[in-house]
Amino acid sequence: MDSLEGQNLGKYRVLEALGRGGMARVYRAYHPQLDRYVAIKVLRSDLVEEEEFLARFKREARAVAALRHPNIVQVFDFDARGDLYYMVMELLEGDTLARRLDDYRLREERMPWGETVRILLDVLDGLAYAHSEGMIHRDVKPANILLTRRGQAVLTDFGIAQIIGGTRYTISGALMGTLSYMSPEQGLEGHCDVRSDIYSLGIVLYEMLLGDPPFDAETPLAILMKHVNDPLPLPRQVDPSIPEPLERVVLRALAKRSNDRYQSAEEMALALRAASEEVGLALPERISLPLSFTTAEAPSESVAVLSGSARQKSLAAERAGEDTDATLGQKLAAEAAAEATPAEAAPEPAGSARAAGAVARGEHSAAWSGRREAVDTPAPSSVAQAALKGVSLLVFGNLIAILAGLVTGWWGIFGRGWPFELLLVGLFLSLLMEALGSIWLLIPAAIVLGNGYLMSFYAITGAWPLWSLLWPLELLLVAGAIFVPIRLASEGERAERVSRQVARAVWRPSLVLAGLVVLLGAIVGS
Repeated sequence: MDSLEGQNLGKYRVLEALGRGGMARVYRAYHPQLDRYVAIKVLRSDLVEEEEFLARFKREARAVAALRHPNIVQVFDFDARGDLYYMVMELLEGDTLARRLDDYRLREERMPWGETVRILLDVLDGLAYAHSEGMIHRDVKPANILLTRRGQAVLTDFGIAQIIGGTRYTISGALMGTLSYMSPEQGLEGHCDVRSDIYSLGIVLYEMLLGDPPFDAETPLAILMKHVNDPLPLPRQVDPSIPEPLERVVLRALAKRSNDRYQSAEEMALALRAASEEVGLALPERISLPLSFTTAEAPSESVAVLSGSARQKSLAAERAGEDTDATLGQKLAAEAAAEATPAEAAPEPAGSARAAGAVARGEHSAAWSGRREAVDTPAPSSVAQAALKGVSLLVFGNLIAILAGLVTGWWGIFGRGWPFELLLVGLFLSLLMEALGSIWLLIPAAIVLGNGYLMSFYAITGAWPLWSLLWPLELLLVAGAIFVPIRLASEGERAERVSRQVARAVWRPSLVLAGLVVLLGAIVGS
């Protein structure tokens, strides 16, 4: 778009360009009636042609304007002039965290740990509030964290925010963001929740501790696949001086599976505070002024939101890869198709809207599906280990029963304690359910384990005549085992989480009960 400097946008006089990102260009402007300087974010003109994208921008403006929190940039207004759509935001003096980290890199220093925790706690405060209002950021990174002269960290640019539970606009190439800070599920499937923001903030914490993000590569797809497949370079292996409690926070925040991360910003904030107390860090009340404010060359420099023009020029080459990419979906689709053999390639051109949209929505093309298997399909070793454990349970359970028979001299133990076999088979199915995360395995596992519990009760008490009264429990058990998976099957990660939680919950009591049945069978029989 042409520069708007010197023009009027509604009530605002545009003064100068401050910067640009993947979605918009940002200007410094002045409201004469209110005598107030503001930042104006103008949507890229080529994106206005996408009707769904424009709907996303409008929805974002209304949602962000409703947020009121000291650690989130305030949006004052939203309007349009012709084909120009823009948001009016507060203009804050400060420096982005990206620039602060650059200053430390130039000095070959690292940010003090206390300062690091102070900044992260401010950001987590803002994220917790936004999440409670049903909003996720989707592009948390150092360039979107402003360190103000008031000594606060403020989250800026909810440019690709998505309302939780709201309409999803899935245009061609709707996958947007910054891959170096993007969670595996957001990069692979184009969807995310609050735990995706947690992952991105974990990358930010990693960079604050070590100076650089953990994953880098020459192409977008290569970066994404490192997030998906590569083990995290352990912070203390890179720098042994990093305190172990801080490393634990990083490892939890950067778990590949969203279920294994902190489940909320509040939970991560509590863990970060506990880690700082364990280390004995003294947290500053306020964030220190940017290093550039105290240099001899610019002792009182004032940096506008999202960095000023001088900084923009100096960092343009170094930070080009940190801009939010509004065409990430198309790039990933093109790269995936380029790597596919002619026989594997999708029928449509890689750059087409359909191909790009398929990547953004996580749909399968031949070129992409092989990449997705890394996270959509459990690692063979974990499934194999679960199967091995299940078979071992069956073998050792029966060996224990045989040993009990040898000790007591009563081989009728299997006639009295046979329900332990049901419990062992149910445990085998539960192990597979936990490894696969499949809600459908809940059907056989619940039926077999439920009958194992019922039959164990009858076997232990000898109250078999009660079957004539309690047999309806069997119908309820089967109905529940079928109804719950069908109800949860469409809920994605929640279904997977429930299946794993159920599997873990039944493990110990079922194993204890199986041993008890064998023991009582041997005692009663002898």
